[in-house]
Amino acid sequence: MASDNDLATAESQLGVPRLEAAQRSSTQTSTQLTEKAGFLRHQVRQLSDDTQGLHLDTQLNEWTDRAMRRGKEAPLELLGHLSDLGFSWRDIARMVRVSVPSVQKWRRGGKVTGDNRRMLANLVAACDLITEDYLVSEVASWFEMPLVTGIPVTPVDLYAQEQYQLLFDYAGNHTDTETVLNQLNPDWRQQYSSDFEVFAAEDGQLSIRTKG
Repeated sequence: MASDNDLATAESQLGVPRLEAAQRSSTQTSTQLTEKAGFLRHQVRQLSDDTQGLHLDTQLNEWTDRAMRRGKEAPLELLGHLSDLGFSWRDIARMVRVSVPSVQKWRRGGKVTGDNRRMLANLVAACDLITEDYLVSEVASWFEMPLVTGIPVTPVDLYAQEQYQLLFDYAGNHTDTETVLNQLNPDWRQQYSSDFEVFAAEDGQLSIRTKG
């Protein structure tokens, strides 16, 4: 019968200690990889946040620059441009935060205050940015299009509620529809609850269907 010393000698010869050392090394390597992966993940998240912030800043700066250039045009020209794009007087009035009669008065040559001229320039500049940077065709009808079928929330609502960055992110596909609705109105599901429900369609976009 083999003695304990003989068994120890055999294990040594078979490389058992080397196997244990290899296992310890493997464990240490896995731990190191996990730590490195976690660190890289943190860096990527930080880079993503920094990039998002930079994009938001440059986007708003571009809008401001465009508005300054548009502001050199006469108010009647700005209104004519919005009308040519297809906007209704109602939507124009809502987005520049005045009454429809005020807009109609401007169209007849009535005086426009400096603040209202700026609001008109901002709106035209926003249309320019969305059309040119995000390739949105027929921008007026895009502004009128509901974010989700069956829920009466449109880009007009985003602009009228001064959610400009949310509007630009939506136009540029930098955010999804559900995120937009949640930021605009966290209670939108309850507010628009009915016999229908919102679901993610095969293309990833939100749609509406009958419950049950």
